[in-house]
Amino acid sequence: MKKIGILFGQERSFPQAFIDRVNQKAVKGITAEFVKIDKVFQAEVPQYAVIIDRISQDVPFYRAYLKNAAMGGTAVINNPFWWSADEKFFNNALAENIGVPVPKTALIPSREHPDDTNEHSFSNLVMPFDWDSIFEYTGFPAYMKPFDGGGWKEVYKLHNKEEFFEKHSETKQTVMMLQEEIIFDEYFRCYCIGGKHVRIMQYEPRNPHHLRYVVDGPKPSEKLLKTIEDYTLKLNQYLGYDFNTVEFAVRDGVPIAIDFCNPAPDASLESVGAENFEWVVETAANYAIEKAKKQVFGQDNLTWGNYIKSSATGTALIQKAKKATTAKKVADKPKATKTTVKQTTTK
Repeated sequence: MKKIGILFGQERSFPQAFIDRVNQKAVKGITAEFVKIDKVFQAEVPQYAVIIDRISQDVPFYRAYLKNAAMGGTAVINNPFWWSADEKFFNNALAENIGVPVPKTALIPSREHPDDTNEHSFSNLVMPFDWDSIFEYTGFPAYMKPFDGGGWKEVYKLHNKEEFFEKHSETKQTVMMLQEEIIFDEYFRCYCIGGKHVRIMQYEPRNPHHLRYVVDGPKPSEKLLKTIEDYTLKLNQYLGYDFNTVEFAVRDGVPIAIDFCNPAPDASLESVGAENFEWVVETAANYAIEKAKKQVFGQDNLTWGNYIKSSATGTALIQKAKKATTAKKVADKPKATKTTVKQTTTK
């Protein structure tokens, strides 16, 4: 019997619904339960064929446990090795390289020295930093946020350089990034599961949390939705996430990826609403079962993104994505029409 487990923290509605849905499907040889951990030995044979990870970003013990399980063949959703290495600033750089629009973003060193370092540890850092070039690049208003953080933590909206220096002085040892503000006409949040299933949800980040998925307005165009779906798939396939959300702010008809490093995204019934909740529970259950059927103990069953896969051929995949994006832009340009002048003769 192959077991599918879910590792979670304070949330309740999604984990219980996920377990119930998998078991209701009654797939022969597959069952689901909450992950149970009472000891962890190195290189032990895992108990679970698949584990949905919802909490290891906050609990280092869980992250270590998942890496050990993955070594033995557990298909962990999401890949704990990649998740440990990934961060938002890198994601923006990757997106720009594969043709997905993102806000202009600059990396900012921490205000205070990290523990066990001093001024001599930063021999390669030119100070003062070239702040004027950075401010010109991002413009104001701009947002300062942790370069690797999740959720709305330590995020500052800044209107000028004086506010930047004031708030930066409060960030202590956190490495930050400064990002241009996108004034948007529409906003979307998209679930992506398995690198192939996308749920596009209209979203209003300025509403109270429980009303962010309640949006009144005109129906978005099919062309816009198709572009958002394509960008969502491309980002997740390159990053290698099995379960993630991508947020887009639409400015002048162009969807700009704002946040796409959410490997434990909100999936609670209370916030996403009944229809979105049903989709994410059903799709996650089906995907976990699919992974369990293919899983083999003793081998690597993790998902690795196209960026990592490209390591064997240098930047070939990135270059290919750039060429494809350029070709699409050329193809999308209005084609010049030939004007035929018909000559007439007067007899």
